[in-house]
Amino acid sequence: MKISDILNTTTKTLFSFEILPPLKGATLDEIYQTVEPLMEFNPPYINVTYHREEVLYNELPNGVIEKRVVKKRPGTVGIAAALKYHYKVNVVPHIICGGFSKDETENALIDLHFLGINNVLAVRGDAERGMKSFQADPQGHGYAVDLVRQIVDLNNGKYLDEDLENATATDFCIGVAGYPEKHSESPNYESDIRYLKQKVDAGADYIVTQLFFDNQVFFDFVDRCRKAGIMVPIVAGIKPLSVKSLLQILPKTFGVSIPDTLVKEVEACKDNKAVRAVGIEWATQQTLELIKHDIPAVHFYTMGKSDNIKAIAKRCF
Repeated sequence: MKISDILNTTTKTLFSFEILPPLKGATLDEIYQTVEPLMEFNPPYINVTYHREEVLYNELPNGVIEKRVVKKRPGTVGIAAALKYHYKVNVVPHIICGGFSKDETENALIDLHFLGINNVLAVRGDAERGMKSFQADPQGHGYAVDLVRQIVDLNNGKYLDEDLENATATDFCIGVAGYPEKHSESPNYESDIRYLKQKVDAGADYIVTQLFFDNQVFFDFVDRCRKAGIMVPIVAGIKPLSVKSLLQILPKTFGVSIPDTLVKEVEACKDNKAVRAVGIEWATQQTLELIKHDIPAVHFYTMGKSDNIKAIAKRCF
């Protein structure tokens, strides 16, 4: 079932979550250990992230620097298929611009189509580690809007090989990312909403937001979207704080702000166990308020750990 159909017809706020592939060498059991505790809350879909390659430099005994390109968390398509058929649940694998040519993107989408997976989240992705800014594959896309357009082309039966005859159209539902506090590379809120509208106008069916810790930030974001004519469902993204170091990491990595009240509570914690408890309580109150506002879904970023997400879900869903 298409995620947009689920979001557009739901009569209550839904629970969904995102997992990341484990490090190379791990087994599927590790994914199941994260997912299993959350299935009692009947998520209508599960997202599976994609992580681009990393470039490593090793100095050889002769002093030569060797460059290696490594994918540390492969398996997005396989994991998505395993979850879909093991749990009988909709899955949303991420498709990214970074590290993909247009041909590789098309082939990945064809694989998903063959597997019966018709939901994707189209995102640009992060800059390559060690690079100051995002660099697209020379034969790929530099912006998520172009990725959306390629997926829409497939939905219309238009493949990169223009000589194909009787090409079968795909039927992907396309999600895209939204940034309540604007993308870190956008000069201002107005331009950020303008770029988001371009993705929706290109064919995106719904939006899932970057994490935030102040619900008013989310409500203001939704208002800006609606005033700009963006009328697709908007899903709220939540990540509970779990360790004290996230106070520095999250603002730097994701460009999000953390309310001073939450900062003081976390700083007063004696250890990360206490931080985890604070994070659960804060995210629980966020979620309860979001549910009162009848948003279509709250989407949780697990980062491979589900115990704190389960504690929140038990109180809210």
